[in-house]
Amino acid sequence: MPVAGRPADAGHGGGAARAGVSRVPRRLPRPIRRLLRDRVAVIAGIVMLVALAVALLAPVIVPHDPFAPEPMVRLQSPSATHWFGTDELGRDVFSRVLFGARISLQIALITVSLAVVVGSTFGLIAGYFGAWVDQLIMRVTDIFLAFPGLVLAMALSAALGPSVQHIAVALGLVWWPGYARLMRGQVLSVRSQLYVEASRAVGGSAARILVRHVLINAFDPVAVRATMTSGYAILSGAALSFIGLGAQPPMPEWGVMVAGARFYILDAWWYPTLVGAAIFVTILAITVFGDGLQDAVDPRLVQPGMSGH
Repeated sequence: MPVAGRPADAGHGGGAARAGVSRVPRRLPRPIRRLLRDRVAVIAGIVMLVALAVALLAPVIVPHDPFAPEPMVRLQSPSATHWFGTDELGRDVFSRVLFGARISLQIALITVSLAVVVGSTFGLIAGYFGAWVDQLIMRVTDIFLAFPGLVLAMALSAALGPSVQHIAVALGLVWWPGYARLMRGQVLSVRSQLYVEASRAVGGSAARILVRHVLINAFDPVAVRATMTSGYAILSGAALSFIGLGAQPPMPEWGVMVAGARFYILDAWWYPTLVGAAIFVTILAITVFGDGLQDAVDPRLVQPGMSGH
């Protein structure tokens, strides 16, 4: 049964529903059925799963030691032995890219989890209680939003010290206001629903109402935003590592690898190109899947006859 207070399904999301497979098991929830009908989103989801599997299995599946230098084979072009060539120290670039996926997805997980937990909590409190509580929390978010996000993340990372965990925490602390505002807007539309009023009338506590009725019905847009933000977290983490505020050599993090490869872009074009391609494909897959997920969760956002992409 649908969760109380959710709007009725508004069709199959236009072209996004017609763009993919026509036969999807009807036992699945409607948003999942709409998502599975979107072939582009499904392909992007498969790429995401492959990236996740690579990240989890990287220590087992890498063909070469990503940390062991071999000066005799430095800057070799791609071959059957070294699929992505070798770097300036003779290390296998393909193995380092696979291992780098593990680090980049770790950054995305910590960043988005922290931003969602902190932002959703404050947004939930602000939207439900209103009055001076709402004003106080929103003014705090205004202070954070007054600074350019990446510049503030750079300052926090520099203060905490260079490490993967520190840049993830810095990005999470910078991004929570966006989630707080999104959650607050959803709560403002949910708290006046009849099922919330009925729960208040029978003496339900504020905590119970917030968790069982408000949060569960306001969280869908937050989940979609979290998915789409994960790609930007990977890109921002790589950018901070590129300028020396995140991961440090010899760690095979993608930003660190691009920073080292920029000196050899003319002599060993494959080195920066293939590392950059790994970043591009991963972020593109996450973004496209997030777009498809948004269309599936709220089909009203999709124009009739359009696929939503």
